[in-house]
Amino acid sequence: MTHCYANGRTFCSLLLLLFFLKSFSSLAQPVIGLRSVVNAATPGGLLSKPVDIVNAGDNSQRLFVVQQDGTIRVYDQNFNNLGNFLTVTGLSTGGERGLLSMAFHPNYASNGFFFVYYTNTNGDIEVARYQTPAATPNLADPSTKTVVITIPHPGQTNHNGGKLLFGADGYLYFATGDGGGGGDVPNNAQTGSNLLGKMIRINVSTGTTPPFYSIPADNPFLAAGDNIRDEIWAFGLRNPFRWSFDRLTQDMWIADVGQGAWEEVNHLPANANAGVNYGWHCFEGTHPYPGGTGCPIAGATISPVLDYPHDNATGGVAVIGGFVYRGTTYPAMYGYYLFADESSGNIWLLPPGGTATDTVQFKNALTLISSFGESETGEIYLTNLNGQVYAVSATAGAALPVKINSFTGTTVNGGNQLTWLSGVEQQVQQYEVEYSTDGIHFLQAGIVPATGAASYHFTHKPGNGNKWYYRLKMVDLDGRSAYSSTIIIRQDNNSRSGNFVSPSVINNAVLQVRLDEAFTGLQLVNMEGRVVYHQTLSSSSGHIAVYLPGLPHGQYLVRLYNNEKQLTQKIILQ
Repeated sequence: MTHCYANGRTFCSLLLLLFFLKSFSSLAQPVIGLRSVVNAATPGGLLSKPVDIVNAGDNSQRLFVVQQDGTIRVYDQNFNNLGNFLTVTGLSTGGERGLLSMAFHPNYASNGFFFVYYTNTNGDIEVARYQTPAATPNLADPSTKTVVITIPHPGQTNHNGGKLLFGADGYLYFATGDGGGGGDVPNNAQTGSNLLGKMIRINVSTGTTPPFYSIPADNPFLAAGDNIRDEIWAFGLRNPFRWSFDRLTQDMWIADVGQGAWEEVNHLPANANAGVNYGWHCFEGTHPYPGGTGCPIAGATISPVLDYPHDNATGGVAVIGGFVYRGTTYPAMYGYYLFADESSGNIWLLPPGGTATDTVQFKNALTLISSFGESETGEIYLTNLNGQVYAVSATAGAALPVKINSFTGTTVNGGNQLTWLSGVEQQVQQYEVEYSTDGIHFLQAGIVPATGAASYHFTHKPGNGNKWYYRLKMVDLDGRSAYSSTIIIRQDNNSRSGNFVSPSVINNAVLQVRLDEAFTGLQLVNMEGRVVYHQTLSSSSGHIAVYLPGLPHGQYLVRLYNNEKQLTQKIILQ
């Protein structure tokens, strides 16, 4: 039963509108469009390596574009150029260094304070505060610069993170990179005594005397002792260059740039516990990272909501996080999370409540995308390193490609037999079966026409090999496509260990797991391919009891893994 309080009809109408928008967007696949609003022909011309676009939240409807060389340009809501708002000095620039982000104080309309994130002349990460005089709203005062915090970043020039945002709680959040280089050799992301590879949360001051920030009383490691810095909100990030809050729910979305194989997107609900660990450098995406040290990590980590491979056709090599669309101009896109890849130019939409298999991909839409941003009304824009700003639009397209309820494979008579169970098919043309030996570079194994059947089978004989990766490309009648999750089939005898979980039907939320050899982790995967539970193991054999969180009833896969192989077994939760 739905209850509507407050002003009765008005509030109920709002609820019905939100329900309609969400229902509409879940039934129809939005088709995105990009319209250039700043380019060589517009007043002021091209920008110089724009890397962030933000609004001031002061009802002026202005948009501020951060350029990596240090200059911030300001536009009105129609993208008329209002001039240079500020040039930040004392920077090191080039590569991944420079001015990387800015954020306006929640009370900017009355106090004029805003904050910038950059690399200083030593290459260290720095956050500084500035103020805008009331008399010159489009021109900040550079003499008001006050350094709030400096984070040492020795040795390397890359992986600086670089996004500032204020939360609904009024605190300043920013995500730092792991310090650069390959594989986070110093293990900074897992070391609590420094602020690299972390999400940071501080309470910034508007005073004139130091210190210029304090620690929120509910920061998760405030009482953890000297080995963990009080500023830390979360661990285990590699290079979270762009992340965002959902302005409606305050859920946190973090796009973390990967190492050599996988890019990842993390989703943390607003009501989740603080102090989470995103797993780098023991994990790259959902995959154990072979170069990690100190693994497994003590305590559970959370897995990304999705990852994609270093393959420009289906993925890319540098994920750029976006925003959940909460504007009103394009209802077909309402509630979708947008993100992109800087290298491949691919843009994705993840529907509300969706998983990796629901993601809609727009191939090679625009290369060199460097950031997304929101207007005060929730419309979305993006920048690219060629100096342009684009407005993102959307129209209602065809139905989403069919959702795969399960996708499994096994070795039969020298071949790999694949089976998948589909949901309701709408405008689906065919399933294209793709295979790979490394999980990155895929070839087509065959095509299965969509017939409306609930169950499909395909047998592939790839030749000699011990491990094969498979995925499904689901193609609509209009040519659009989406990918299933990737499964692995092993043909070596070492992968056949029989059942290792008992019982197979579980009604008390406790798994009994038999470890005949050392494994580093255990995952629980739902039938949509999403990791819903993860536990690190002590790399010892024997029996363990795994107490599962409250999960919906249904079928799941239990996955054991180490650096050499993985085992899976299906269970049913009742």
